[in-house]
Amino acid sequence: MATSQLILPSASRRQLLIGATAVAATGLTAGRAVAGTPASAATAAPAFIGSSKPGGGQSARVHRWAADTWHSLVAMTDPKTGLPADNINEGLGAGDRSGYTSPTNIGGYLWSAIVARELGIISKGECTKRLTQTLRTLLRMEHHEPSGMYYNWYDEATGEKLTTWPTDGNRVDPFLSSVDNGWLGAALKVVASADRGAAPLANRLFGRMRWDAFYDPNASRKPGLMHGGFYVVQPPGRTDGFYGNHIGVGPDVWLTNHHYDTTVSETRITSYLGIITGQVPKDHYFAMWRTFPATCDWSWPEMQPVGENRTYLGVDVYEGAYTYRGMHIVPGWGGSMFEELMPDVFVPESSWAPRSWGLNHPLHVRAQREHGLDEAGYGYWGFSPSSDPFAGYREYGVDQLGLNPDGYFSDKEKTNVDGGFGECREGTNPTPKFGDGVVTPHAAFLAMMHEPAQAFANLAKIQDELKAYGKGGFFDAVATRSGTIARRYLSLDQAMVMGAIGNVMADNVIRRAFSTKDVERALRPVIGMEEFGAGIA
Repeated sequence: MATSQLILPSASRRQLLIGATAVAATGLTAGRAVAGTPASAATAAPAFIGSSKPGGGQSARVHRWAADTWHSLVAMTDPKTGLPADNINEGLGAGDRSGYTSPTNIGGYLWSAIVARELGIISKGECTKRLTQTLRTLLRMEHHEPSGMYYNWYDEATGEKLTTWPTDGNRVDPFLSSVDNGWLGAALKVVASADRGAAPLANRLFGRMRWDAFYDPNASRKPGLMHGGFYVVQPPGRTDGFYGNHIGVGPDVWLTNHHYDTTVSETRITSYLGIITGQVPKDHYFAMWRTFPATCDWSWPEMQPVGENRTYLGVDVYEGAYTYRGMHIVPGWGGSMFEELMPDVFVPESSWAPRSWGLNHPLHVRAQREHGLDEAGYGYWGFSPSSDPFAGYREYGVDQLGLNPDGYFSDKEKTNVDGGFGECREGTNPTPKFGDGVVTPHAAFLAMMHEPAQAFANLAKIQDELKAYGKGGFFDAVATRSGTIARRYLSLDQAMVMGAIGNVMADNVIRRAFSTKDVERALRPVIGMEEFGAGIA
């Protein structure tokens, strides 16, 4: 059994730094346009396509995956508080829990309970009981009262804010993360729509959250960006921030100088929440980079983008894209699946934005699949930050789909691909050989919303051939050549599995709950007007 280690969720880490027949396209978003689809046809697509469930054994197998995944989440959850641990070792005993949790972990447990109910894994009564227990614990937990936001780390057994790590006793300076609160906020929106018994508590908690507490109108990218977060007081020795207050309520806080400034990122969920509540201006969405400029003074990334400038709501946007295997794809920071697709679990982005996300999502999934199967030859695919089979935690991704020159790599060896920057800079490693690739099942489950047949086949092989499966579902990651397995479960990654299955197998249950008519009215016109540089090269 793996020993307990400190494993930070990927969102928080960023702040510190085909053999099976098709699974039917249950829950796929409409408007999933391929390059060349006329804009008028894509725009006319309905919000969701109709459901058609996969046949026979495949449907039963996906249901079993969901039931086992839910089993791991129940094992992580303290029965007194209803708070899930951040991670748990394969034994799934109470003593295997990590001893800490975060707003993201808590949010993931909440939306997973909704999926478990819809799939018949738990009853309606059990679902409501679990939700209300967790929400009541949240109501009594210490938080930043002026903004309604939660600190990043709590003891899941007591709900107390952490000031020392349970694993080593090191000091913790309580931080309030914009993206981690974003996932809690998204979960509260889901619960408020999907469970009548728990809705009053969820609405109460969501109603006090101030997303503009993170919004910096004076950021370097206009009209403004989201801070990574803030501390209530300046931590000892830290100079990477400043005292300020964006909401004019309560005392000033120590805001990070770091902002989230790329749109292909899990962090856009916080921007969405700010826009749909009216607390953040709509034009903020266009302040984020699609890619950095293609000019030579920006030649430090590993690929030169192609694209053109367009204007939305008065904001000039460079609609850049990277070229990979005959595709133009708008990259993320690290090239990981959850940067691209985690917000898509909640917002039907392909339907509401057919000329941007409707192109980029399926192309990103295709690119990850072709990287794993064809370019690197791993035999499996799905790359995203996860528990590391060889250590504690690591950011995995497809380097060519990321802006970060240091890369989120797809293999143990950290094989770096550098094709150069056009005529500005020669490449240092344009055609490398890849080593021991590391895939994470949650990435393939997210991909199932766009490539159901290929994702099902990939996951079946990971289970059958790599044996990366236990009594709590798929283990968090596996190295494809050595067969080394990260024999633990991370609550965020298990919750992404549940959310994706819920959309595929239960008629878009998470998207329908989050994307109400009010949300659609506020958000769809904003994201729907954009045309990415994505498509077939």
